[in-house]
Amino acid sequence: MTGRTAIVVKGYPRLSETFIAQEIRGLELRGMDIEIVSLRHPTEKHTHPVHAEIEAPVRYLPEYLYQEPRRVFAAWRAARKLAGYRAVRRTWLRDLWRDRTPNRIRRFGQALVLAHELPDDIDHIHVHFLHTPASVARYAAEMTGKRWTVSAHAKDIWTSPDWEIREKLDSCDWLVTCSAYARNHLAGLDSSGTRVELVYHGLDSSRFPAAPERRPMRDGRDPDDPLLILCVGRAVEKKGHDILLDALGRLPDDLNWRLWHIGGGELRDKLRAQAERLGIADRVEWFGALPQGEVIERYRNADLFTLASRVGDDGDRDGLPNVLMEAQSQALACVATDVSAIPELIVDGETGVLIPSEDSAALSAAIVDLAGNPERRLFLGRAGEARVRGTFSFTVGVDRLIEKFGVADDAAGRDAA
Repeated sequence: MTGRTAIVVKGYPRLSETFIAQEIRGLELRGMDIEIVSLRHPTEKHTHPVHAEIEAPVRYLPEYLYQEPRRVFAAWRAARKLAGYRAVRRTWLRDLWRDRTPNRIRRFGQALVLAHELPDDIDHIHVHFLHTPASVARYAAEMTGKRWTVSAHAKDIWTSPDWEIREKLDSCDWLVTCSAYARNHLAGLDSSGTRVELVYHGLDSSRFPAAPERRPMRDGRDPDDPLLILCVGRAVEKKGHDILLDALGRLPDDLNWRLWHIGGGELRDKLRAQAERLGIADRVEWFGALPQGEVIERYRNADLFTLASRVGDDGDRDGLPNVLMEAQSQALACVATDVSAIPELIVDGETGVLIPSEDSAALSAAIVDLAGNPERRLFLGRAGEARVRGTFSFTVGVDRLIEKFGVADDAAGRDAA
């Protein structure tokens, strides 16, 4: 690598994608010169402290083409002269034939703007998410002759058709993904057999305090001191919050508990209505999206963390949820489902508890068991903290990315000179 790198993201900044921002900052601190390219403008009122630390400039593409027609038209006129334009136009028309959606048209328009406006000193395009953002990055890279690479995560993998994944893998230089579960799936679609690699995001321990030395030994029997159950995750189908509410509705009447839910999402009203039907609405607090400092305080004050992840009807599913690593960093005992890559993090019975997905009875039983056994919660929490801080290292992941980007080689060359 001799120039700068453009990192393409779907939206920036986003609280739900803080792990991407932390990675960008980690790459900057190791010498990468970055420009962020975002397909969408921010929609949240909160940001994470890491967003203020990032030095990279941000370029926003037209979110909808009709909003900036002159910019799109100017990009099209200029891009038509690029050597790769005709080939990319044929690729896009073939993609459009197989995916006849307005979104596919918008991707091509955004790619024209990206290809036209990227500074000449950017020689590498790296993109987060294999679906829409990767289409924009691919079209732009092939038009301009730049290298491009991918970080794939969760929904982008499981809701993209195999034909599209195969063709993107054939086009990019390399792809990293954040779980062995996803790596194995993507490697099966890689004709080269060499482009896909597992690189865990890991937990940036420097951004999380040491776990509390002591935790309250609540067991839900004190009417004035309820067991505090925490769930962090957007209100979307794959998070299984409806399963969690069903499980809570099954808890015995003499167990005093409260649920804290943190996260936005389109299903929040539906979930509130479900809690009302189950007669537990007065025990559930819906906080919406919160800054990470406040989320960390909830991890530290809760007694139990739950996440009922499932495979959605559209195939979408979690990868390795960052919230589980965050909760375990604070020695908070976790109950989660055995979906996707979660068993790569949680060893059932040793560093947490795993249950089958879609099984509210099993989840309820696990909550009852851990509610009445504070000592076991403490053991699982401490074991989980040791595993996440030792095995899932943010530093190791960023160091490997630096190697793949070639920054370490460049630095060594400069030192030798």
